[in-house]
Amino acid sequence: HLGIKQKSLFDQLNGDPAVLEQVIRDSREFAGDQGTRCQKTFVISRDSLATLNATAKRENISRDLVLEISINRLLSVIAREIKQHKKREKIAAEMKEHLSQGKKLKIRAGRLLGTDDPFCEMLDKQLQLARHHIDEMETIVAQGAAMEEW
Repeated sequence: HLGIKQKSLFDQLNGDPAVLEQVIRDSREFAGDQGTRCQKTFVISRDSLATLNATAKRENISRDLVLEISINRLLSVIAREIKQHKKREKIAAEMKEHLSQGKKLKIRAGRLLGTDDPFCEMLDKQLQLARHHIDEMETIVAQGAAMEEW
């Protein structure tokens, strides 16, 4: 949904020395907490692996621990995006209801004013625009559905 591959995002996070230093600070606190670990599979670039190896060696910290902390940072980003996705789903559903009400209003306006009245034509254009935007919203929601599997 974010349009970013895990590998690219991971490379960007670990390509920044300040971010990597923060990961190392976090790893010192995280090192004693063995109960929160869960196995994940990530593909990382050779450059990221070399940076992680060099940093871990320089700081005398396990590369796997630095890698795990880095991945946990990504998981929090994904968790926030999943919450945002749920909100988008609700808003898209409300917009569909709004469109349904608009269709009813158009029918009523046609009966009261006649279907050739400028108000009815304006309502029709608004409903077409709303339908177009709802289709775009549904596409975004469908793209974000893959995150729900996390």
